[in-house]
Amino acid sequence: MLGPIFNREWMILPRRPRHFPTRAAYLGVLWVIAVTTWLSTGMWQRQATLGETARLGPLLFQILCVVQLTFLLFFSALSAASAVSLEKDRRTFILLLITDLRDREIVVGKMLGSLLPIVFLLAGAAPVLASLLLLGGVAPFQVIQALVVLTATALVAGSLGGLIALWREKTFQSLALTVLVLVLHLTLVRAIGFIPGLDPATARFCQERLDPFLALDSVLDPLASTAAGMAPAYVFGLIMVLIAGGLNGWGMFKLRVWNPSGEPIMQRETPQESTVVELDRAVAHAAPGQARNVRGNPILWREIFTRAYGRKPLLIKLAYAVVLALICFAALKPLFNLEERVPFFAAYGLLPVSVLSLLLVAAQAATSITSERDTGALDLLLVTDLSPQEFIFGKLGGIVWNTKEYLIPPLLLAGVYAWFGALATPPANQLQLSASMNLTSFLCVAAGLLLLQGFAMVLGVHVALRNQNSRLAVINTLGTIFFLTAGTLITISLILINGRFEYQWASFVFFLAAGIGGLWWVLNGERPSPALTLASWLCPLSVFYGIANVLVAKPGSQETADPLLSFLVLGGAFGFTLAAMLVPLLSEFDVALGRTTGGAD
Repeated sequence: MLGPIFNREWMILPRRPRHFPTRAAYLGVLWVIAVTTWLSTGMWQRQATLGETARLGPLLFQILCVVQLTFLLFFSALSAASAVSLEKDRRTFILLLITDLRDREIVVGKMLGSLLPIVFLLAGAAPVLASLLLLGGVAPFQVIQALVVLTATALVAGSLGGLIALWREKTFQSLALTVLVLVLHLTLVRAIGFIPGLDPATARFCQERLDPFLALDSVLDPLASTAAGMAPAYVFGLIMVLIAGGLNGWGMFKLRVWNPSGEPIMQRETPQESTVVELDRAVAHAAPGQARNVRGNPILWREIFTRAYGRKPLLIKLAYAVVLALICFAALKPLFNLEERVPFFAAYGLLPVSVLSLLLVAAQAATSITSERDTGALDLLLVTDLSPQEFIFGKLGGIVWNTKEYLIPPLLLAGVYAWFGALATPPANQLQLSASMNLTSFLCVAAGLLLLQGFAMVLGVHVALRNQNSRLAVINTLGTIFFLTAGTLITISLILINGRFEYQWASFVFFLAAGIGGLWWVLNGERPSPALTLASWLCPLSVFYGIANVLVAKPGSQETADPLLSFLVLGGAFGFTLAAMLVPLLSEFDVALGRTTGGAD
């Protein structure tokens, strides 16, 4: 029923080398999170009572469900979007359109085929959630409802990613619009509660059926939902299935209208043109129209003055502006209401904007290389007389130019928080130091943001040049940024569960080991180097030190530690990583790409 595209994915998925290691690593991460949560409660020091285990069960259930929902929401959408868009970059998607495959088989087959790895991960996690029933405090219907929410979220996110990839012609546009539409949906649903005159109960009723996180909240705390009838989780699942059906139906209807798009139109040569013998560039130029004068670095010129990343880039920037406005509207409210301020409340605005900025920048960096490789242009560029410095810095300069609208807002938001004195909370009886503390905090935060943005750019270029598989390069790049940010937030949450850090250090060793191993695999690939190996050790350790320095230095207080020392450690680690990725590309370009060996003539 689903066609040969899905059948092919079903048959070859277990044969891929990374299939079983990925499943084992996913379950291993869930196990480490569960152990860390158990250690944070202090039960390992004594024999727990039935009441304590009954309180541990819901806590583990909540953390594991939220972590999986965040993972499924974004990676389902990005996996489906990349599966279609990379086919377009390789010009193989048009071959599917000229076969006798039905539109349903192409659209649904590509979407469900890309979601198969996600489905296997979710199927492996289902027994983990069911095992929490043995601890108590969790009912069987909660496990079933949680699986319904997780499955429906993955389905609708994959349908959205597939639809946008069918619409847009470039990989970056597909990935960027997919992420922005997801965030826009979440912010618009949360904005329902700000509608004047709307009853809070009615707003909550609508939100629980449209927002996956609020639908999961209704599962975690079923007594908080007072609505009669079907449980909100089931209604959410039904609505998401209908939306997914509508998205796929619209994709089938528009499949051959949107595709092929942007294909070059080859015109026959007129008799007059064939007899011309003079070397007139305007006539000999292969592309239609007048020849343009290329100035300076040709790579940078192409990145700035051509449509290298698709048409209508204003659409992505407009969607980002809407998302940014909604986030800032909710995040900046505590600035004008002192009663709403909580410790580290500036992070509620800086974190989502910064994470979104890093994801978009990393996607732009990775696709700037993968799009060249899939169209066959990368090999042509590498055999020209372009120097490694011109190629690498031209690409990085183009990434900065094309993502400037995503790079600037986090810096401006940090400046706003610093102006209102929200980046640093002075100790008691030392209010005169608040101005200097805010200035120091702002400089550290701004410099740290710039460093992380530079890391995301170079990481995308580095990973894309070292991986021949474009889809794997994009997933590795975005996955590194995602786990770097999401893993940090998970670590912070686990520390805040219990202020006793000494109860959790053993399990955090597993977190560090997993982070070091994953980063080593992404940075080195098949060509490891001592510098990249050292960098894979330094980055996770520095991030963990920064968290510990801020949260554990003065636990339970509303006072942050000195940010300067944390910035110096993070700056040194990520600065060294930038150098470890850039130096081989600039000094030994062919060696770094594996095109030759260091001892070759």
